Amino acid sequence: MHRFQRASPLFCTLFCAAIAAACSSSAALPDPTDANLIDTTTVWALNGTAITDPSGFSIPDRVAVRTDQTSAFDFAFNIDNTGKPVFLPIDLLGLGSVSGVNPGLLLTSIPFDSIRTAVTGDSYVFNDTVNVVVGSSYYARSRVVCSTLAMPMYGKIEILSVDPAERSVTFRYLVDNNCGYLGLEPGLPRN
Repeated sequence: MHRFQRASPLFCTLFCAAIAAACSSSAALPDPTDANLIDTTTVWALNGTAITDPSGFSIPDRVAVRTDQTSAFDFAFNIDNTGKPVFLPIDLLGLGSVSGVNPGLLLTSIPFDSIRTAVTGDSYVFNDTVNVVVGSSYYARSRVVCSTLAMPMYGKIEILSVDPAERSVTFRYLVDNNCGYLGLEPGLPRN
């Protein structure tokens, strides 16, 4: 019994290192089942538009949502008092994340079609406005955490147009809904 107690901390250290290595490798992930697709949507400003127009976007659901009917969205769109179009992450709206991961957006200079892999880490803007600029691309991180690996879902967005008269923004997006995968190209992800 004494020998087992001395080996136990070493065994735990080696076992935990092996698990961490396996989780960081796409080879350890189950086969992806959800194909990544590029789609387009339009959302309208939170104020100055009809309540029936969706103002929020749910990254894992890949859909524009009405913010008066649900809080299950990751960011909303608005045009501020100066006329500037902005995205508002849910933490900024006081809704926060129930999963412990704050959804956010990260502006990138990489063109939408050239973004192949999600960025992880703390660089996402989740508690401030995100300027919306036509032609800009953003990495997107969801509020929903994949329960088996404790990871958010990731995607990418490109702003196609802003209509100040309609108070709307149209963007294309791609979301990888496969647990643990970071691939942001169309089709089944490889990583």
